[in-house]
Parts: sequence; structure tokens; C-alpha cells
Amino acid sequence: MQRILKGLLLPLICLWAFTAQAATQPPPVAVIQSTANSMVSALKANQSQLKSNPNVVYQLVKRIVLPRVDVNLMSQMVLGRNTWKSATPAQRKQFVNQFTNLVIGTYASAFASYTDETVRVFPMRSYKPDQNRAEVNSVIVRSKGPNVPVNYRLLRRGSSWKIYDFSVEGVSLVRSFRSQFADELSKGNLNSLNQRLEAHNKKLKNA
Repeated sequence: MQRILKGLLLPLICLWAFTAQAATQPPPVAVIQSTANSMVSALKANQSQLKSNPNVVYQLVKRIVLPRVDVNLMSQMVLGRNTWKSATPAQRKQFVNQFTNLVIGTYASAFASYTDETVRVFPMRSYKPDQNRAEVNSVIVRSKGPNVPVNYRLLRRGSSWKIYDFSVEGVSLVRSFRSQFADELSKGNLNSLNQRLEAHNKKLKNA
């Protein structure tokens, strides 16, 4: 009996340690709300420069939003398993870099026209501290025009939650980009796609 108890002790300690760590981490809702609050505060503080100086918005997105996004997983999902596996390490690295810039530019373009919007994040219907995936629903509240629903899909990465996809009015960012890239990728031309993304990102940033 004593030997059996000793055999159970280590797994129980590991389980307790994992549960305790998970319980101390901010839940997904808190992560999204905190990120949204930080971004809204930064936009308000820099509102006079948002349209005249695009680099301000880019830097805010890189500092506040990007650390919450798993761009590597998002990149793999956009390319698809077969394309990702057949790509060389250099091609993967280039795509991740360009796709990261595309995500930043997508966010920055939307934030550049910020006026007085706020973000309301809804509680999750059920949440367990040890779960590894989560979906958080929110809405962008506007004083002029209809509110915009934005839903986030998150994955636990170590001690933090990372966004790997989000949808605006029901349209998934990952699916949208995958659809846009499908024709070029069907030809197996990842180098061409990387070049097109690089040109697009430069144009977007200088717009």
C-alpha cells in the first residue's frame, strides 16, 4: 500500500501544480478585455496623430496586440498543412514575417479611423481553469453606426493565452486569408505569394 501511495504521489503533485498554475492565470475573457482596454486608452491618447502618422498606429499594434497573437500557428492555418510541410524553412520564415506584417497592417488600418469606440467583452458561458482552448465573444460599441461583433479563438501557450483566429461579423480572418491565397497556393508558388505579400504590406504601410 505504501509503495502504491508513493507511486501516486508524483502524478498528484504534478496535477495539483498544473491546476494551481492554471487557476492563477488570467482567464481568456480577462486577457481580451485587458488588451482591448489598453488599446483603446492608447488610441485616445494618440488620437490626433492616428491619421497623419500611420507609424504611430503600427507601433501601438505591435506593442499591445501582437504579443497576444500566435502568428506562427495562424500562419500555418492560413497556408494549410500540406503547403506548410512542403515549404522550406526559409519560405516558412518569410511567410510568417510577411503575414505578421499583414496582421499588423490589418489592425492598424482599422484603428487609424478610431473615434470614440469602446469594446464590450461578454462572459464565457462555461470556463474551466485547466481547459486549453477558448472562444471569447465581444462587440465594438460605436456611437455612430451599428455595433460590430468580434469573436476571438484562443489557445493556451504555457502560462498565457494566445489568439490564433478571430472573426468580424462572423467572417474568420484565417479563413478569409486562406481563401484569398488559395489560387496562388494551388499552383505551389509560395515564393510568389511571399513577394506579393511583401509588396502589399509596403503599400499598406505607406498609404
